[in-house]
Amino acid sequence: MPFITTDDGAEIYFKDWGDKSAQPIVFHHGWPLSSDDWDAQMLYFLGKGFRVIASDRRGHGRSSQIATGHDMDHYASDVSAVVEHLDLQNAVHIGHSTGGGQVARYVAKYGEPQGRVAKAVLVAAVPPLMLQTDWNTEGTPLSVFDGFREALAANRAEFFEAVASGPFYGFNRDGVEPSQPVIDNWWRQGMTGSALAHYEGIKAFSETDQREDLAAITVPVFVIQGDDDQVVPYKAAALQQAEMLQNSTLKIYEGYPHGMLTTHADVLNPDILAFIQS
Repeated sequence: MPFITTDDGAEIYFKDWGDKSAQPIVFHHGWPLSSDDWDAQMLYFLGKGFRVIASDRRGHGRSSQIATGHDMDHYASDVSAVVEHLDLQNAVHIGHSTGGGQVARYVAKYGEPQGRVAKAVLVAAVPPLMLQTDWNTEGTPLSVFDGFREALAANRAEFFEAVASGPFYGFNRDGVEPSQPVIDNWWRQGMTGSALAHYEGIKAFSETDQREDLAAITVPVFVIQGDDDQVVPYKAAALQQAEMLQNSTLKIYEGYPHGMLTTHADVLNPDILAFIQS
């Protein structure tokens, strides 16, 4: 199986499909999932002639359950290690939720300085900051994230079931038919990873101030989010990203949930393709 080992000993699992001479697209998954969450996108873009790559974040999926480094700096460094191992050039980086924070930190710190990034896509992404502060009044109170930690520590399996069957995909909304296989797949991905990585990852995705990352990015960025996102409030995320980025295109999807890459892949995939080809 394809793994790389980082300088601090984390073993990072990755997928690399397609013609190695084709333009690469690198996918960055959300918390607490794995690269499997990108199945619908990887198959779609592979079929469009791209080389598609995705890795499991440290402590997630098939990557090693290392006890340290569950922060945005290490996440981005791990991405850089995979990119350098594969020697990816002219890549498009697409990140969902926590993966969007990972993309912003990677592109700002490693991707653009090394000239490896062509474009980026932020999907329901966490930057600039999820936490509610004096300047980020649309953010989420710390008590909510403390509740996440408490629920995860008490019974991770029940907590993950509740997230997947409720707010993540909008299955708690009137008139929305829940998909048990989708719920089960989310739960499966989450439970494959490390409880410690997931616990400490809550701080990473909620308390990392990424205003400087966004300001440093100069490549074109497609910013997309649903206005019924119950996990990452779009007014604190996509709207602010579009303002802070130097070269952004913003699209807000009416009624779409946080997990819209799964529930509305038929709409999002062509929209992302059009951005990449523009």
